[in-house]
Amino acid sequence: MALVSDGRFVEDGWRRLADEETLPKSGKAIVSLARLEHALANLPAGVSLGVNLPNTTEPAALAAALPRLELIEIAFPAFADGRGFSLARLIRRAGFKGELRASGRLLADQYAHALGCGFDTVEIPDDIAGRQDEAQWRAARAAHARTYQRGYVAPGSILDARRKAAAK
Repeated sequence: MALVSDGRFVEDGWRRLADEETLPKSGKAIVSLARLEHALANLPAGVSLGVNLPNTTEPAALAAALPRLELIEIAFPAFADGRGFSLARLIRRAGFKGELRASGRLLADQYAHALGCGFDTVEIPDDIAGRQDEAQWRAARAAHARTYQRGYVAPGSILDARRKAAAK
């Protein structure tokens, strides 16, 4: 899997744990939603915790855990399944400030929208990374400086800019 951050392929410092694996004594670990409660109760000091969510998760299920999580990874099983975008916006509105990661079959064309929904990083399979290189992801990031909807990337929207210009 390749990790895209700021339009560039970067190294992933997180380790995804299987449900039967013990929690590490240090480092960064991603657990499944089913294992989250146990991980929070038994988390050793010095371990950063992340959770992998299906895109059908109700945000209320995470409310108590949000302050203790440093990464939330939302699964995208298919590029045409956009439920993860909605979930990301809801998680950001709930106050999550950590890294929000989209993981799955996303395309570079969806990158600007992912950023606008609050994602920080996108993890893609190697076959997609082979077809869409880093230059395409950088170009996709730079494609839209402003959007019609308020998001998490650029301050304000096109409408906000027009109102500001009209007020001068």
